[in-house]
Amino acid sequence: MALSTAVTATFGSLLMTLQFTSLAMAYWRLRRSETQDKAQETAEFIALVRPLCGLNAFEEETLRSGFHQDYPAYEIVFCVASRFDPVIPLVEKLIAEYPHHRARLLVGDDKISANPKVNNLHKAWENTTANVVAMADSNLLLPPDYLRSLANTFDDETGLVSSPAIGIRPENLWGAVEAAMLNTHQARWQYMSDFLGNGFAQGKTLCWRRKVLDNGGGLAALGNELAEDVASTKLVRRAGLKVRLPARPFAQPVGHRSLDAVWSRQLRWARIRRDGFFWLFVPEIMMGFLPALAAVIWLTASGGLPVIAPFALFVLWFGGEWALAKALGWPHQLRDILAMFLRDVLLPALWLWCWAGRGFSWRGNLSGGNPLFVEKPPVPASQQPGK
Repeated sequence: MALSTAVTATFGSLLMTLQFTSLAMAYWRLRRSETQDKAQETAEFIALVRPLCGLNAFEEETLRSGFHQDYPAYEIVFCVASRFDPVIPLVEKLIAEYPHHRARLLVGDDKISANPKVNNLHKAWENTTANVVAMADSNLLLPPDYLRSLANTFDDETGLVSSPAIGIRPENLWGAVEAAMLNTHQARWQYMSDFLGNGFAQGKTLCWRRKVLDNGGGLAALGNELAEDVASTKLVRRAGLKVRLPARPFAQPVGHRSLDAVWSRQLRWARIRRDGFFWLFVPEIMMGFLPALAAVIWLTASGGLPVIAPFALFVLWFGGEWALAKALGWPHQLRDILAMFLRDVLLPALWLWCWAGRGFSWRGNLSGGNPLFVEKPPVPASQQPGK
C-alpha cells in the first residue's frame, strides 16, 4: 500500500509539474516574442496562397484580410479545385474590389497525391515566381502584419515557418470547447515544443522557402503522410533544418459548433498525430485533468491528502489555463473554464477511439481508410443558424 501510494504521489506530482511548467513556458515564449518582434528590413516577394473549398460563416472576412497586409511585395493566389465551388463568386467579388492588388483565382484539380489540399495547392506552386510561399487556410483571419511576422521568423536554420491557430469568437458551449482545444491545449503544447527547439508544423500556416520544399521532393512530397503538416515537419527535419513558429499565433473565428463537429475534427487530428508521430502520440493518454484527478482522489482516499484536494486541484489546474488565456487575450469567460473541463473529458475518449480506425474524411474526401466518424463539408453561411 505504501509503495502504491508513493508511486501515485510521484505520478500526480509529475503531471502537475508538467501542466504548470508548460503553461509558464508557453506564456514566456509568447510574451517574449511580442517584445522582440522587429521591423522588417527586407521585403522579399511572397505569394500568399489560400486553398478554398466551400463557404464558411466567416469566409468573406477571413479572405478579405489577405488584402490588408502591411507588406510591400506580395501577391494573393486563391485555389479552387472545382469550377462549381460556391466560393468562386465571393473571390471574384473581392478581387474586383481591390484592383490595385495583385490577386488571382486558379481553378483545377491536379492529382499529384492522395491529399486533396495538396492537389489544390499545386497549381499555385507551379504558377508563381515567388521564392517564399505562404499557404494560409481560408478560415484564418490574417492580421495586417501576418506576412511580415512570417518573414521575420526565418533565419539560417529555418526550413519552414508555421503556426497554430487560436480560436476566437466561440458562439456556444461546443464552440468554446473547440477554442479550448486550439488555445490552451494545442497551441500551448506547440509553443512549448518550439521553446525547446523542436517545432512542429501545422497546416493552418505553412510558409516555405521554395528551394527547401523543391529539394525535399516538391509539393507532391507533402502527400506522403495522412496530413501535409506531418509530411512538412519530417521533410524539414530530414533537411537538417527547423520548423519555427512566429512571434504569436493567428486567429481562427470558431462560431457555432456541435459536439459531433468537435469530436470528428479532433478525432481526425488525433489519427493524424498517431500515424505521423506514433511514440509522441502514445503518452497523450496521460494529458489533461482526469489522470491527475485520479491520482489525487487515490491519495485522498488513502488519507494522504485532505478531502478538499480534488476541488483545489480543479481550481489550480483550470485557473492556470484561464490565467494564460486572459494574459494572452484568448477567450477567457467563465464558460471557457467549463469548456476546458469538457475538453479534458473528451481527450482520453478521443485517444481510445483513435485506435478504432486509421482513416478519416475531410470535406467529403476519404483518406487512409473508412472512418467511423466523418467530418461533414462546411454548411454554406446562408444556411447556418443565425446567419
